[in-house]
Amino acid sequence: MGVKTRKLGNANNSFVEWQSVVTASTLNAVAGRGYFINTTSNACTVTLPTPKVGDVIRLKDYARTWNTNKVSLASATMDGATATTEFTTQGQTVSIVYMDDTKGWSVINEDTTSKLEIPATFIAATGGTVTTSGDFKIHTFTGDSNFVVSSIGNNSANPTGGPTGASYIVVAGGGGGGADRGGGGGAGGFREGRVSSPEYTASPLATTGLTLAVQTYPITVGGGGAGGAHPGPTGSSGVNGSNSVFSTITSAGGGRGKNSNTGFAAAGGSGGGGSGSGAGAGGAGNTPPVSPSQGFPGGTSSDTSNPRGAGGGGATAASAPSVPLPAGIGAGGAGATTNITGSPVAYAGGGGGAGQPNLTSAGGAGGGGNAVTSTAGSAGTANTGGGGGGACTADGGAGGKGIVIIRYKFQ
Repeated sequence: MGVKTRKLGNANNSFVEWQSVVTASTLNAVAGRGYFINTTSNACTVTLPTPKVGDVIRLKDYARTWNTNKVSLASATMDGATATTEFTTQGQTVSIVYMDDTKGWSVINEDTTSKLEIPATFIAATGGTVTTSGDFKIHTFTGDSNFVVSSIGNNSANPTGGPTGASYIVVAGGGGGGADRGGGGGAGGFREGRVSSPEYTASPLATTGLTLAVQTYPITVGGGGAGGAHPGPTGSSGVNGSNSVFSTITSAGGGRGKNSNTGFAAAGGSGGGGSGSGAGAGGAGNTPPVSPSQGFPGGTSSDTSNPRGAGGGGATAASAPSVPLPAGIGAGGAGATTNITGSPVAYAGGGGGAGQPNLTSAGGAGGGGNAVTSTAGSAGTANTGGGGGGACTADGGAGGKGIVIIRYKFQ
């Protein structure tokens, strides 16, 4: 009469049927099955079944946490001794077989595996002018183009990998300054996002950065508005700057500076400076509104007997009187300084306001144009979004073109 046997298989394949992940604190095991045991939240006690010779059970550390929360075999005979057996090694896999009523269960395979290392990846992209600062790449766009992301980082899967986010600034074109005792143009709207600190020193306006995807991002860089045209009472106000866009971020063009006789100072990313008797109000900033604010209002002319232009608003300040010049003559509002390129650069200063007799004022830090008397107002600095300076007896200065800068970790 033959002896019946059960096929055990080899040590690495015990012919078990693997089950769904176990997260409970107890498990009633069944012979011929394998269990992925997740002890992330709690330890687990396994009760073995009433066995037959050759029964096999397999256990695997699912979350690599058995070293923190152990797996125990409830009191059972193991190699001839009755006791509670504990498994406390990270990454452990255990196979046990029932031998007979004398020796009971025994471990036939025990293996501790290392965690598979996933190679670190980082963001890879093209577009604009590319420079580096340490482990970061910086893409600078001074005109319309595309930012093309071909891969993103795997930081969520591998702590040594790169993040999936990018820092940015988006600066719109500055508004043009007004002619003939004109107000300064408002700076283009300034918006900044930073992925994390201390990646670099950001401006006070910085919010969180953007999470990138593998795709093409169209980039729009807004142009500066034209300055107002001379001569005399028919001179004109400036022209608003144009918007700049990256992904979901739009910065509004700066508001125009007012001529002393016609038109009005316009709202924008930052508002244009006012001028003229009875209608010398500055334009509103942060229009349309975003948070944090993208800019401040332009100044209001307060001299009604001899109209004088006020300064345009900047990214971090409204136009203020330029002491000791008379009321109504204001320097452009200050812009914002950021180290996104690896060194401090100011952007989005308002243009200065002008008036008679020979009254001028400075543009705000960040590319704002100066107001002048007998010659045209200074243009806002290109690719800063600075507002154009007003002029006393000449054309207003044009607003400075905007810029888009994107920064991310590449190694």
